[in-house]
This record gives sequence, structure tokens and C-alpha cells, in this order.
Amino acid sequence: MSAASVVTRFAPSPTGFLHIGGARTALFNWLYARGRGGQFLLRIEDTDSARSTPEATEAILAGLRWLGLDWDGEPVSQFARADRHAEVAREMLAAGRAYKCFATQEEIEVYREAARAEGRSTLYRSPWRDADAAMHPDAPYVIRVKAPLEGETIILDKVQGDVRIRNDQLDDMVLLRSDGTPTYMLAVVVDDHDMGVTHVIRGDDHLNNAARQMLVYTAMGWEVPVWAHIPLIHGPDGKKLSKRHGALGVEEYQAMGYPAAAMRNYLARLGWSHGDDEFFSDEQALEWFDLPGIGKSPARLDFKKLDHLTAQHMSVADNAALLHELETYLAATRAEPLTAEQKDGLARAMPLVKDKAKNFDQLIEKARFVMVTRPVECDEKAARALDNVSRGILKELTPRLQTATWKRDILEGEIAALAESYGLGLGKLAQPLRAALAGRTSSPSVFDMMVVLGREETLARINDATT
Repeated sequence: MSAASVVTRFAPSPTGFLHIGGARTALFNWLYARGRGGQFLLRIEDTDSARSTPEATEAILAGLRWLGLDWDGEPVSQFARADRHAEVAREMLAAGRAYKCFATQEEIEVYREAARAEGRSTLYRSPWRDADAAMHPDAPYVIRVKAPLEGETIILDKVQGDVRIRNDQLDDMVLLRSDGTPTYMLAVVVDDHDMGVTHVIRGDDHLNNAARQMLVYTAMGWEVPVWAHIPLIHGPDGKKLSKRHGALGVEEYQAMGYPAAAMRNYLARLGWSHGDDEFFSDEQALEWFDLPGIGKSPARLDFKKLDHLTAQHMSVADNAALLHELETYLAATRAEPLTAEQKDGLARAMPLVKDKAKNFDQLIEKARFVMVTRPVECDEKAARALDNVSRGILKELTPRLQTATWKRDILEGEIAALAESYGLGLGKLAQPLRAALAGRTSSPSVFDMMVVLGREETLARINDATT
């Protein structure tokens, strides 16, 4: 198979948000296809009309867009293809690979109760499997696949290895219900085949489904795709991921201020590895990602690692791109949009504030000094730093700054000289100056802030604080 012929798919059910586990599955499929010049397709498995909603579908699409996972073509609706699924079931029926089963639910339950009582397998064996068509009643029926009764089915899985399932453990699963609607197990196979999917990369909770779905591939004479069943994500305590572990939907991570590049990096490392590499770019992930690198054990969610990766990604991000994503974050959280002045200030401050920020909230807090308007409001701690003595010294700083060359090292020299003339260390003067410029006792370097704010704004803020 040539690399360009690789086709993967992500097939979520639109019954809610894009789950973090689903997002990782989508990412793995995207990386595998894009890294080989192949196609990444999207299918919405909306056959459960009672639970599937257009709003949930849009939430999934929005989550993928935020993560930067683009797909080829239009998303396929599984529900819209029901006629095609039914057509395949009837083809299998005509070829003798499936049969009509007239058993009622009551009859099936009686069979299972008897099996339980006798200690036998409750796998239903229909008496209609080999019945003469002439004996068929004029009654509702389902179409069942004829599963092999002996031997074994081997799932050649790129993550789990060869998985062997005895055929006597496989039932004659229903393909078409009595109302003519196809089952999920049939629809998945038909859709994957018709979409040309070559690699099925999905959660290992679908591993047993693969053996049953192979019955359809074999019956139709279709090529079986490459299977790769990936372990699920667990919480930090090693238990199945749930609400108690924190955020489950990707939109929650966006709302917490994580940038998409950091999420892609973090999700890629959840269950896949390339040597000891933790921090990497999209380009490296696309080059490195391969199925043998996926582990068999469940990955554990680790917010500390996500924070660490976020800080690394923010520090190396393009400044303009980071500002654009910050605006997207504010819109997603329905926060006030940036004014033109704030955008301009942030653009100038970005090289200063993006370092070590672990999310957009932290970045905004670090950049607060350039976001506020005069007069700068001091918090309680900063107000204490601006006592009468400090204000008097800061007043003497103004004439020095009016004529100083506006460069960081020169500004630092002027402030150090003034502090020394009073027998003070530089920090003793930097703290009240920080309060005057930022209204906080914690902020970026006062000299960096002065460079970003410029001479006029810096002097105006000092004046406000000393009068």
C-alpha cells in the first residue's frame, strides 16, 4: 500500500461534546494520514436519532477546528446512508452469507434463560439459520449474518498484536432490524469500505467489535482494514476517566486557556511516544508518528505535564499567532474583546509576557500592566509599597527619565544610580516603581515594562502615583 493511499477516519457519535479521548483518537488518525500524504475523513455516527443533535455535531466540529485538525471533504452522515447499509445486508442474504430470522424477543429470552439454567453459553443460536425458505412464515424478521461455527478469527492489530477469538464465541449478529433499519455494526463496516478507509485507529473498547465486523468484510469479499486499537485514557488515579478527574471535553480545555499547539503535543504523548521526546512541534509529530509507538497500557491524564508543555509552547510561539489565539480564547469564554490600544500594547509586550505562562489567563495577568488605563489602580499590597518616602524618591526619578535614552540598560542604570544616592539597593526602588507602573507587586521586570510602555506613558503613571 502506498503512503498516499492511506485513508483514516474519525467517527464520533453526536450525543455531546468532543471528549478528550475522542480528541486524541482524532489526532492519532490525523497525524497518521497527514504524515503520509493521505486522507483524514470525518463521519458523524448519528444513527441514534433520539440522542444525536445538530448542536452536538457542531460542538464536535468546533472542537476539531480549535485543535487544528482539518478533514478532507464533507463530514459523512451515517444516518443518511441507511439505504446503502440495508442494500448490503440484502446482498449478503442473496449470497447465502446471511439469513432471515423470525425469532421474537420473547423466544430469544426464553432460549437464554434456559441456557443460563443449564450453565450453557447464552449466545443465541437461531433455529432459522438453515431453515428452508419454504418454511418461512409471513411475519417480521431480522437479517442475521452467518458467523462461522468453528475455528478462530484473528485480529491483526498494530497495537494489541494478534488477538485470537474463537468463532464459537461469535453470534450471528443482526445486520438489519425487523423495521428495516441497519445496526451500527453493519453501518460502520459499509461506511468504512465505501469511504476507502485503510486504517481503523480507535479505542480498544472496540476491539471485540473488530472480530464481528470482520464477518461482514469476509462475507462481502472486501479487504479488511489495518486495525489499531488504542488504550483508553485514565485519570491520575489509574481509573477510567470521569468528571471527578476534571475536564472531559476539549472545549473545557480551550476555556481554561490552553493553546491548541500545546494540547496537540500533550494529546499525542498520551499513549504514544518517540523515544524520550516530550516537547515537539506539529512538524516533528507528523514526521515521527507511527502505530508501533503506541503503548498497550492506558495513558494517565496529568495536568502538571500539560501546564509544563503549555509554558514551553507559549515561550516559542509566534507572537502574532499567539495574540490571535488569545483573541479567540476571549471570544470562546465570552470575555470582553481587546480594544485597539490593548491589542497594540499586547503586541509590544508579547515577547516579555509569554515566557513561562501556563495558560492565557496567566499571560493576560502578566500583561495586565499594558492592558490597564490610567490612573492605574493599585491593589492593597502595591499601595503599601507606595509610601510617602517612596513617592518622594520616585518624583526625583522623573527629570532623569525625561532626558534618558529609552533603552533597558540605560533605564536600569538611571534607577540604580538614584537608589544608590539614597543608600538603597535597586530592589527597594524597583518595588514602588512596579506599583506605580502596574498596580501590583508582582509583574514583569520594571525596566522591561518601561520599554514597552514608552517614555510618555511611564512618566504619566509615575506622576499619577506621586501626586
